[in-house]
Order: sequence, then structure tokens, then C-alpha cells
Amino acid sequence: MDTTDLDAAPPRWRDGLHDARRLAAPFWRSDRAAWAQLAALVALTLALVWINVRFSAWNSAFYDALQAHDLKAFWQQLGLFCALAAAYIVLAVVRLVAQQRLVMRWRQGMTEHLLAGWLQPGTPYRLSSARTLDNPDQRVADDVRNFVSSTLDLGLGLLNAGVTLVSFVAILWGLSGSLHVPWPGAGWNLPGYMVWAALAYAGIGSVLVRRIGAPLVPVNARQQQVEADFRYGLVQVRDHAEAIAMARGEAAEQRRLHVRFDALRANWDDLIRYTKRLTWFSAGYGQLANVFPLVAAAPRYFAGGIQLGGLMQTAQAFGQVQGALSWFVDAYASLADWRATVLRLGRFVDALAEHAPAPQQADLADAAAALTARRLRVAVPDASATLVDVPRLDLRPGEWVLLTGPSGSGKSSLLRTLAGLWPAGEGEVRLPAGTMVVPQRPYLPAGTLADALAYPEAAARFDEGALREALSHVGLGALAGSLQVDDAWARRLSPGEQQRLQFARLLLQQPRWALLDEATSALDGDSQRQVLQQLRLQLPGLAVLHVAHRQELQCLHDRVLQVTGGKLVAATSR
Repeated sequence: MDTTDLDAAPPRWRDGLHDARRLAAPFWRSDRAAWAQLAALVALTLALVWINVRFSAWNSAFYDALQAHDLKAFWQQLGLFCALAAAYIVLAVVRLVAQQRLVMRWRQGMTEHLLAGWLQPGTPYRLSSARTLDNPDQRVADDVRNFVSSTLDLGLGLLNAGVTLVSFVAILWGLSGSLHVPWPGAGWNLPGYMVWAALAYAGIGSVLVRRIGAPLVPVNARQQQVEADFRYGLVQVRDHAEAIAMARGEAAEQRRLHVRFDALRANWDDLIRYTKRLTWFSAGYGQLANVFPLVAAAPRYFAGGIQLGGLMQTAQAFGQVQGALSWFVDAYASLADWRATVLRLGRFVDALAEHAPAPQQADLADAAAALTARRLRVAVPDASATLVDVPRLDLRPGEWVLLTGPSGSGKSSLLRTLAGLWPAGEGEVRLPAGTMVVPQRPYLPAGTLADALAYPEAAARFDEGALREALSHVGLGALAGSLQVDDAWARRLSPGEQQRLQFARLLLQQPRWALLDEATSALDGDSQRQVLQQLRLQLPGLAVLHVAHRQELQCLHDRVLQVTGGKLVAATSR
């Protein structure tokens, strides 16, 4: 679980704007066509504001016609209203479609950028091993969607508020007249008093809503996390249904899910409490705004300074100015949710940078003609304790080396370090390009058997005859007729069959270097020997570093190395 999202000091809004700019920059720097879409959205927003300005003038003329009992003017103004309303509806629909298209374009670009960073060699593994970041899948799927849509909504809303303010403040100033203030002394006249009233009303509201709604940012961030944790628990039950059923673990899983849901519910209660406080204020604030301008303008109306149309136009202009100035009040709940999303995505981007592969690793891989390690210190990530010291390790082309040692001695950790999955504490590793790593627990992606066999390559790259032959060599010939069957192969095949399938991948893709991590642990002795012999027979130039426990494997390798006492030493030779 990523506790940094929850336990850090309350985030500052200035940092949120910086993080948002950092998140948005890669897309907007690379996609010029998106700027044209954004410009169209801005133009449509300005056009809608212009129609609202026309509605303000229409308000005055319409109510003046009502007050004068002018039927002809009444019908003329009604016709003008229909034209303005039709234009407003058309522009609003066009803007909605344009905004949704830009949302998907931006989401696609940002998703591709984050996936490119997340799926760098070894990065997902290093992130999961470090355990400093929760639910990266949710951050890519849900948080990116929320960030893009909320940023556009809030940005266009702020633009609309700013342009509305500029457009209507002059109208309201002209309609307001002056208000005589009787203090001090003989008093003085306050010009454009309705504008000052709107500023005071919105300013007080903004200060109060900031104080009332401040707790919503960390609570929203926590809600996103506990929702993802609960969903992840459900996915675990689905993916490990067989193991849970065999262990009769349904009750235990139910208890675990109850604990996660209780955390979700408790945070939801906090969210309700803080949202309730904010809603008490914002609802009252909004209702008072409906009558406040009428009350403020009423003295001039009853004194005969303005007609009914002027009163209604003043109220409408005040509402527009006050609404623009109160944008922060109305949008605070959305801003809090947006800030929480930015916080999670910003931490995700920082984690990607922290756990990215070392820049020099690719260069070394391309240049290396053999797998070598010099003065290597293997340590658990984010820990100083040394697991294994490797003064020198060489794996020459075509050589098979067995790596043995007690359980927990660091053999698999050494393999991960050689493969670049874990950073080396000290020393130098040179890894040949195209080295295949075969883990103990195979990964079989969803899709056809051919997709699982060819992974990570595309199945279309290989002839179907080659696929069948690879299966036959590892004792899976009975599955040759199911190559195009789409199934959950990770559940359908036994652990031993899945390990055989990994060796079929080796035969199919024919690498020159392979690192095997307990890759035959689910096979019996005879099956293990047959698979390894086939691998050596079919790929005579393959170099193998094989982590295993079984003594009977020594005769199938050229050399044996052993991890003992925290050091890598030569054990026996063939």
C-alpha cells in the first residue's frame, strides 16, 4: 500500500498546479492538432458568453415591453429569444461533442505516455517490489480519465467565468448607478455599488468555502485508494479462485474483503461529513444569490430610478458577475477531487522516474558478447544488507552453468540483478542483448494458445508448423490442435504444463542466452531431464545460467556454481 498519498502533509494548491502542468506537458508538446481542437473549444465558449450578453439586453427589453403593455414589442422580443435560445442550444451541443473528442484524444496521448514509462524493461516489477506505490493500474485507467476530463471542465469553466466577468461587469457598473453612503459626516456616493456588492459577496464566500472544504482533498485521495484496494482484492479472488477453493479459503477471503470494505466505508463517512458541511454553505450561498441582487437594486427601482426591465437586467447582470466571481465556491468540490487525482498521478510519475532502468543498461546489453559480472554486490532494493557477493562471473556462448545453494541464500536475487530487474548494490554487469529470462511461475496472457506460446512476440510472426513442433519437443504435442483456441490457459494448464510451455517459447524464439529461475520446479525428474535435453539438442549454441536445487541436474550442465555464506563460489565441474 502506498502510504505516501495519505500520510504526507496536506498538499498545497501551488504544488497541484505545478504537478498538473508537468502531467499535461508531454501531450500538449507533441500533439499540435489538439491545439486546434482546444482553440475551437475556446471560441465556442466565447460565443456562448456573447449569447449570454445578448440575453442580458433581451431581459431589459422584454420586461420593459411587459411593463408598457406593448404587445408588438412583446412578440418581437419573444421571437428574438427563440433565435438566441436556438443558437445557444446548437453551440452548447457542438461544444460538448468537441470537448468529449478532445478528452479522448488527450486521454489516449497521456495513457500512451504513462504506459511507455510504466512498461520500460523491469519497471513494473521494480515498482511492485519496492511497494511504495499502490494500484498503478487504477492510476493509468481511472486517474488519467478523471484528470483529463476534470482539467478541461475546470479550465473551460474558469475561462467562461473570466470572460463572463469582463463582459458583465461593465454592464452591471452602468446599471448600478451610485449609492449614497451616509457615513462619515455628510456621507459620500459609491459609484457602481452593485459591482462592489458582488465582489464582497463572492469574496466572503470564497474565503469561507476554502476553510470549510480544505479537508476534502486528502479525503478524496484516500477514497480513490481504498476503492482501488477493494477492487484489487476482488480481482485476486477471481484470479486465484482454484487455489482458494482447494484451501477452503472462501471465509478468509470474505474477512479480508470485509476489512477492505470497512476502510472504504469509514472513509466514505468522512467524505459525507465534509461534503455535508460544504453543501450546507454552498446551497445557502447559492439560494441567497437568487434574491440578493433584487434586494440590493430594489431602492433604485422603488425610487423610480430604473424600470422593471432595468431591475431584471440588473439582477441578471449581478447574477452573472457574482457567478463568475464565485466560480471557486461552486467548483470547490470538483477542485478537491481534481487535486487528489493530480496528487496520485504526480506520485506515479515520480515513481516511474525513480524505478526506470539505468540509462547505461541498454548500451551494455548491445555491446556485450558474453554475460559477465565483476565485483557485484546483490542487495534487496531499498535495503543495505548484502545478499550475495560475486567477485567474478562469466557465462560464455554455448555454456550451461548450474547455480545452486540453500533456499533463501539469494540465488534468484542474483538472477534478477543480472537481468536488470534489481539495481546492483555495487559492481558491473554486462548482459547480452536478447537474453531471455524464464521464471518459476510462468505468465500466460489472455488469448489463444498460439498467443501464449509466442509471447512476448506476436503469434503471426511464427509459422503454425513451428508452433506445433515447439509444443511437440516439450511433450505438449496433444495441444497442437488447440493453437487457435481462445481460453484462460493460465487456469486450464497445470503448473508443469505451463513450465513446459515456457521451454517451448525458448525453442520457438531461439535466443542465444537464457536465465532460468527454478524453471523446472513443477516437473518430475524424468520430464525435467527430457525438456532440458531437448533444449540443449535443439539449441546447441544456447548459453544457460540455471538456478535450481536438484542435484541430478548437475550432469546436464558444464559447470556448477554455489551460493554459500553470502558468496558465489565454484562448486564442481562436469
